[in-house]
Amino acid sequence: MAWQVHTFIDRHRGRRPFIERALRQEHVNPHSISRQIVVVSRPLGRPQTHNFRLEYDVMPDLPPAGVLLRVLYLSLDPGVLGGIEVRSSNTKLVGMGQVMAGENVSEVIASDHPAYAVGDIVISSTGWRTHVASDSAGLRKLDPAFAPLSTALGVLGTPGFAAYSGIMLIGRPKPGETVAVSAASGAIGSLVGQLAKMAGARAVGIASGLEACRHVAGELGFDAAIDDRRPGLAEALARACPDGIDVYFENVGGPIWHAVLPLLNRFARVPLCRLSTQHRKAIEGADPRMETLRAVFNKNLTLRGFVNDEFSDAHFPQFLRTVSGGIADGRIRYREDITDGLENAPKALIEMLEGRTLGNALVRVAPLDCEIAF
Repeated sequence: MAWQVHTFIDRHRGRRPFIERALRQEHVNPHSISRQIVVVSRPLGRPQTHNFRLEYDVMPDLPPAGVLLRVLYLSLDPGVLGGIEVRSSNTKLVGMGQVMAGENVSEVIASDHPAYAVGDIVISSTGWRTHVASDSAGLRKLDPAFAPLSTALGVLGTPGFAAYSGIMLIGRPKPGETVAVSAASGAIGSLVGQLAKMAGARAVGIASGLEACRHVAGELGFDAAIDDRRPGLAEALARACPDGIDVYFENVGGPIWHAVLPLLNRFARVPLCRLSTQHRKAIEGADPRMETLRAVFNKNLTLRGFVNDEFSDAHFPQFLRTVSGGIADGRIRYREDITDGLENAPKALIEMLEGRTLGNALVRVAPLDCEIAF
């Protein structure tokens, strides 16, 4: 842990002797100290542990008309990478020394706000930390009786809504059509294929590794699963899609996109959700612009980038009804890969980006006494 620990003392020596005494005591009340992970350098390619640092601080004070939150779960959504990369993105850039961005589920442990009581569970975008003082802006209450709390960061949260928005509002699969999705074993891709099946379409998933493909074709019920780590990706995909591809949900880019492009049927729809960072080198190393534009023109394709914000007001309630109903009746399944401990968040993020997790990747920062389970 020495690589990532930088205590509050080193930056404010002598200003807060409480921290120095607390960290040197063998027995210290853990509720009196908060922790956070900050960004110390921008990654060149895939993030590494040295890009982050674990810091200690005193517990934040309860703000006037605000709430004090204890973080329970932290999301490892790849979308947060835009905040630490040099490239421009839709995500606000995280400054050096600032807390790593991220969405989390938290418990209200103190409140000076009439809308929130101690014990309430909320979702917020307050970053990689154990505790946070919030003015309550941007908080959304969760009902612990509705679903397991962790699902608010996965299948019933931002990743799930990205899947729903892209496939149902842009892809619009029809019965009998073929839907292909990259990163099919991840939090977004796994739901895309299941929603396509519920709409009567055929689902073909592209995933990384034998275990991921077994999960996609077995537990998730896709019609076919293609391993993008094996040679002959284009040929395998063509065999799995003998009638071509009508909807392609893009999560990756690079070589997978080039394997998909010739198989797109006329009037195919391509919801462009994200371009996974582990494949960006391949994307940047080639110049596929003319080939791509020619295919878009010749095949009358709809290629549509999107972010959740444009759909949330009008469609989020229906998304919750559709997906929670699908979970309840067994038509939708999900998996979570949970790592314990805030200090392990950088390592867990890297493992997710390397394709070593299945489903939605989370960090359990603190336990809650009682949680329901599906």
